[in-house]
Amino acid sequence: MITAQEKEILDSYPQICPQGSLPGTPGNLDEAQKSALEEFRRELQNAGFVQRLDDATLLRFLRARKFDVKLSKEMFENCEKWRKDYGTDTILEDFHYEEKPLVAKFYPQYYHKTDKDGRPVYFEELGAVNLTEMHKITTEERMLKNLVWEYESVCKYRLPACSRAAGVLVETSCTVMDLKGISISSAYSVLSYVREASYISQNYYPERMGKFYLINAPFGFSTAFRLFKPFLDPVTVSKIFILSSSYQKELLKQIPAENLPTKFGGKSEVDEATGGLYLSDIGPWRDAKFIGPEGEAPQAFSLN
Repeated sequence: MITAQEKEILDSYPQICPQGSLPGTPGNLDEAQKSALEEFRRELQNAGFVQRLDDATLLRFLRARKFDVKLSKEMFENCEKWRKDYGTDTILEDFHYEEKPLVAKFYPQYYHKTDKDGRPVYFEELGAVNLTEMHKITTEERMLKNLVWEYESVCKYRLPACSRAAGVLVETSCTVMDLKGISISSAYSVLSYVREASYISQNYYPERMGKFYLINAPFGFSTAFRLFKPFLDPVTVSKIFILSSSYQKELLKQIPAENLPTKFGGKSEVDEATGGLYLSDIGPWRDAKFIGPEGEAPQAFSLN
């Protein structure tokens, strides 16, 4: 069972991934996976759950646990408990990150347009972080609240709009993390935040990573990453690309030049009057042609 409001929104955009997408995604199921999906839904309904029981959501939990229904159910239950305790269902209305324009100067994190597969592209300039200045205007707790706010906005607004624009179900993001200028001290200073952010991502928003590019990686970074590869899921590893300062050619294979900001070698420029690159939040989710019954994505702050 899916609530009437959920159904109206789900019916307004494609629910099938392109052919050839990862096994276990909507439209790419074998008989065993179809059976596991129905068993998983039945068990959750019997446990009293009524929200977030659509195929795409349940399949993300199943993929995250290799289609083990018992482990997927445990993960789903833990996620629903966290959502209730954290106030996630109403965070888009309840939380206002008014300090974001200031925070953006010291830790740029923003969404900007889409990649060639229709995914929203998320940029994070980790090398530019200045935690000392940030802590004068915000706290790690509020940064994490904003992270969850953004995840909810991605799920409820960005991905549906991107799916309408692409004509197929888009359920993942493309991330570009810029390590330019990063130092051991600056990386260490945000370690606690990054650890918590990773935990939230993996446990409460499973299977949302489409592609992950680390650009301007310092010398030796790739070697260090190879040491961790054996401990990571091969599917996850296949989505991660570590690039040096000569990253533009590889990045442009995935992100059209007109969608990639000029600072990263593309052609996309943003007027400062509309918030500039860090605050404008441009993408199909701001285009009336692709906004559905869910409405336009909210802003966490006012530009005025």
